[in-house]
Amino acid sequence: MLHISLYSKLLLLLLSLALWVSMDRVHGGDPFVFYDWHVSYMTASPLGVPQKVIGINSIFPGPVVNVTTNWNVVINVHNNLDEPLLITWNGIQHRKNSWEDGVLGTNCPIPAGWNWTYEFQVKDQIGSFFYFPSINFQKAAGGYGGIIINNRDVIPVPFNTPDGDLTIFISDWFNKDYKDLRKMLESGNQLGVPDGIVLNGLGPYRYNSSIIGDGIIYETINVEPGKTYRLRVHNTGISTTLNFRIQNHNLLLVETEGSYTAQTNYPSMDIHVGQSYSFLVTMDQNATSDYYVVASARFVDPTVKDKLTGVAILHYSNSQGPVFGPLPDGPDESDNYASMNQARSIRWNVTAGAARPNPQGSFKYGEITVTDVYILQNRPPEIINGHLRATLNGISYIAPQTPLKLAQLFNIPGVYKLDFPNRVMDRPAKLDTSVINGSYKGFMEIIFQNNGTIVQSYHLDGYAFFVVGMDFGLWTENSRGTYNKWDGVARSTTQVFPGAWTAILVYLDNAGIWNLRSENLDTWYLGQELYISVINPEVSEKTELPLPDNAIFCGALSNLQKEQSNKYRFSKASSSTDLVNMALLWLLILLLLRNY
Repeated sequence: MLHISLYSKLLLLLLSLALWVSMDRVHGGDPFVFYDWHVSYMTASPLGVPQKVIGINSIFPGPVVNVTTNWNVVINVHNNLDEPLLITWNGIQHRKNSWEDGVLGTNCPIPAGWNWTYEFQVKDQIGSFFYFPSINFQKAAGGYGGIIINNRDVIPVPFNTPDGDLTIFISDWFNKDYKDLRKMLESGNQLGVPDGIVLNGLGPYRYNSSIIGDGIIYETINVEPGKTYRLRVHNTGISTTLNFRIQNHNLLLVETEGSYTAQTNYPSMDIHVGQSYSFLVTMDQNATSDYYVVASARFVDPTVKDKLTGVAILHYSNSQGPVFGPLPDGPDESDNYASMNQARSIRWNVTAGAARPNPQGSFKYGEITVTDVYILQNRPPEIINGHLRATLNGISYIAPQTPLKLAQLFNIPGVYKLDFPNRVMDRPAKLDTSVINGSYKGFMEIIFQNNGTIVQSYHLDGYAFFVVGMDFGLWTENSRGTYNKWDGVARSTTQVFPGAWTAILVYLDNAGIWNLRSENLDTWYLGQELYISVINPEVSEKTELPLPDNAIFCGALSNLQKEQSNKYRFSKASSSTDLVNMALLWLLILLLLRNY
């Protein structure tokens, strides 16, 4: 038998070790949450036609990641597809950790049959976001799901706790296989009109038998009378702006992409590709029947309007019968300014706290001096070197075999150039891997000028930016006089209307290499993206996290990659996990010895 004093010392030592390692693992006490995902093909019939979609754990759309500010998220992704895969986290900032961003500029793809474990902290964030596959046009087949980041208990939410929290995905949809869609683009053809609109991966309710075929499964949202629900609505589509509305119910906007907004009632909301909104909806109707939930295409030819209308059902528990009658009216399509004016009306709630207790408006972005200005112009896709391509400032991005971030770390020459022009150049369009050289803690002004014919959505990884202005016509220096320098909403995805501009301001305080892309999947696939390199000259783990020990190597660094010996294990997401387990094992042994 162990001497009691020796036993006590060993027990204290092991308890201390387990506690120390556990605290180290969770970055100062912040909890970990673990997910194990199998990304696989499955058969579904969103619009009544059986087709191959991408599900996660046999679910389409995928599971919701529900966490709280500062939690650490560990997601082991098994790639059961027949081609490489990456998953990106739309709106998650990955503070100091672009290694987990899940795009080709930062990560080598996960080979078919392999797994890879993402590990990131949702540092200083709240709100509604989503994830999706970022390569090979796979998003057109699904693979997306929601992300909810809740407030910490010590930070009050600027509205009463809802009675329920519902996630809704709205999307344009094609019946063609996603591989066939990308082949169309690669062969120089446009995708054409989508086959329909889906809500939560399901087709439209048959509100009109002459328009909607029989046998299509539709979404039903079950609610209780008198209750208030938070609806988190995400446009996870390819290229179509969708107007979201609920018959006879107001949408009280309270949050968008991690920012609490000034609370405003809307009869409907235009949600552009890649955008996310939270609404409070009170079930205050008399429930004589069910109600329509509609997502209808905006800015499309009237002849395809009915085809591009998704319909779900809002069902009160005391409903007296099925829905009937025409769909609720959407916005006036002849009013070109209506959607832009609605976007301008979305304001930051400057008095509310969010991830931190201080009010959102305490960051007075309008008083900060701009250090860099980029005017990014897009135009319709064009032929470059015999292929259909899309551009920004006349450059169509080519993803190198070696991710930019790895090339930067290992000093691989010739992979990219830090020479992206700050405005369109008088020269023919070209293919290139050109990167913006951002200044750490600089304040960048970016003006998106849309010289194309469709609405563009732009997303910036790693940051929330302030949307300070938008208007039709060409941006000029005088346009700054119209900027909102007080309560422009902070978000990660903004729309740019055709023949118009949108201006954003972003504080580059997050070191890494970050993707700036068109969220329109077709133009993104054709090269309408770039990267911003932000380097802190004082390199340390306090400014940027090191290369993960489970990094996948490819391109010029392929020789560093070891073959995965077991593709169905967590790929060493945290090196402290083994230490914790060992300490707990010895603790168990000592406890057993004590009983003898």
